Amino acid sequence: MGKKIIDNVKQFFKENYKYLCILLVILILFQYELPYKIYTPGGMVNLSDRISVEGGSTSEGELGMAYVSMVRGSIPFLLLSYIIPDWDIVPESEVTYSNQTFEETVKADQIATQQSVDSAIIAAYREAGEEVHVYSEKVNITYIDDGAQTDIQLFDQIIQIEGESISSTAELRAVIQNYEVGDTVHLKVLRDDEEKDCTAVVYELNGSKVIGVSITVTYEYDETPAASIEMKKSESGPSGGLMMSLAIYDALVEEDITKGKKIIGTGTIDINGNVGAISGVKYKLIGAVKQKAEVFLVPVDNYEEAKSVKEEKGYDIELIPVLTLQEAIQSLAEL
Repeated sequence: MGKKIIDNVKQFFKENYKYLCILLVILILFQYELPYKIYTPGGMVNLSDRISVEGGSTSEGELGMAYVSMVRGSIPFLLLSYIIPDWDIVPESEVTYSNQTFEETVKADQIATQQSVDSAIIAAYREAGEEVHVYSEKVNITYIDDGAQTDIQLFDQIIQIEGESISSTAELRAVIQNYEVGDTVHLKVLRDDEEKDCTAVVYELNGSKVIGVSITVTYEYDETPAASIEMKKSESGPSGGLMMSLAIYDALVEEDITKGKKIIGTGTIDINGNVGAISGVKYKLIGAVKQKAEVFLVPVDNYEEAKSVKEEKGYDIELIPVLTLQEAIQSLAEL
């Protein structure tokens, strides 16, 4: 019996070895990645499924967070990108830093996501006139430049720089401007729950004085009524901030700011309600149209690109450029 099975297997491979070899090559091609990624049109996250506000109101319409889809840079996908419209190849160096591993980039993006969630809630509560108290700021190091002369490590938390506390990139830059190129500044950081004394040398980069680090600030706060935003591990980055903040605000106030419409958008946000630029607006707009959105909210700095895509493709969707959360709410009220 065993010999018969072995003979049948041998016969099968003998008759089909060409097809099996082709299948094996295809599998290898899909597994082997070149240093590229492929941007493709994304979709939306319906925020009513992700946001919870104690005693919050509901809306007839939808508020959606636009996202970009990314495909691995395997050879078959790269070849498909030359056939499928709006599949665009980008070098991996454009989506990851050269001196960071992919895992480190993912962790930095997750911190940026947490900043986005924190800022969205704080900004929405302030705009709605509800109670929110920010009692702690965590200044996280999320990037260190190749040219930096420092013993700071990635994901340290800055406690002080030259005895001064900071809570934003602007404040960090302001402190550094007080020093000359070549000066050494002293920092106190938190690393693995231990305080460490570190130094960094000021140098010039693109015409500005820097110490070669980028920071992402997250917050600890209390809000009343209680709110929460659920994010999946696969969702990272700060670009959903505006829409999360609008959805929180919509739940806090009595009026329905959607007016029954399907509204999708994108944009970063800070705790003061300022809306910032994002990347990949083309793919987010295409995804929003596929989701049959009636309105697309876009940061002012991305508006011209979005407008160009809309006109090129003949989309019937209303584009609204916004600079602040307050401006976004006012624009929706005028629909």
